[in-house]
Amino acid sequence: MSGLKKKYTLPSVSGTRRLAEVFSRKLGAKDIVLLKGPLGSGKTFFVKAVCRSLGCGAVVKSPTFKILNVYGAGRKRFFHFDFYRLKTAEEVLDTGFLEYLYAKKGILFVEWPEKIMPFLPERRKELEFEILGLYKRRIRITECS
Repeated sequence: MSGLKKKYTLPSVSGTRRLAEVFSRKLGAKDIVLLKGPLGSGKTFFVKAVCRSLGCGAVVKSPTFKILNVYGAGRKRFFHFDFYRLKTAEEVLDTGFLEYLYAKKGILFVEWPEKIMPFLPERRKELEFEILGLYKRRIRITECS
C-alpha cells in the first residue's frame, strides 16, 4: 500500500474541527474513510465536523450500539459504521457491510476497521487519532492508493 501521509497536532477542539472542514473538501462521493484510535479520541467528533461542513444537516451520533447510522440523502449521503462491539470479521460481514462498500452510494466512515482490513480496497483514506491531552490530539492522515 502506498500513500501520502500527513500528521497534524491539534491543540483544541476548534483545531480538530478546522482540520475536518479542510479534509471534507477533499472527499469524493464514493470515498472510504477509516478512523482508528482509542475510545474518546475524537473519531465521531471528526465525522460530525465533516458532515456539518458538507451540509449534511443530520444529527451525527456514535453508531457504537447500532453499528450503522446513515445521514443525508442523494449526493450528500454518509454511511457511518462502528465495529467496536464486534469481535470477528464474520460478525462485521453479517452486518451487510460489503454491500455498502461495493454499492458506492455515498461516503463510508468506518470506526474500528481493524477487523476488516483484508476486505477493504487499496484506495481509501486512513485517519489515526492519538490523545495528547484533554482536547489536544494528533491525527495522522494517509491517503492510500
